[in-house]
Amino acid sequence: MYQIIKQIIKTGIMTETSPQPDEALRAEPQRLQQQILDVFGRALTIRHMDAGSCNGCELEIHAVNNAYYNIEGLGIKFVASPRHADMLLVTGPVSRHMETALKRTYDATPEPKLVVAIGDCARDGGIFGESYATCGRVANVIPVDVVVPGCPPTPNAILQGIITAISAQK
Repeated sequence: MYQIIKQIIKTGIMTETSPQPDEALRAEPQRLQQQILDVFGRALTIRHMDAGSCNGCELEIHAVNNAYYNIEGLGIKFVASPRHADMLLVTGPVSRHMETALKRTYDATPEPKLVVAIGDCARDGGIFGESYATCGRVANVIPVDVVVPGCPPTPNAILQGIITAISAQK
């Protein structure tokens, strides 16, 4: 016990200084919200679809929803039904069992619809590739507008992919 206390006292506080606010980024949310309104006429709604991933990308998508990244503050929200969605976020290599479900989800999403493939598995099949169990990348099953690489990609990369898809739609 005393060894641990001595080590703590000897080491001291080991935290980093917090980043300074960037004034240029303060105008970014208003610009993005206006862009979403121009394209969709309302808030952007996203339906997440796990096509057979390891859940690494899902954890990062959940992080996008936390208070630090605050995706809802940008006018972007997640919905439970593809019929209410403007965008599909698809993760994982498409397993054979999820192929039909992914096609049905894509067909149920109204136009104009965007598809963002999240992670290396969605991009090219990742470590799973194409086999008897998987169709491989998402683009083998449905059209993809934007691909976000990474295993798993960071929340910032996911946000950038969503913004890129919106910008390409305009």
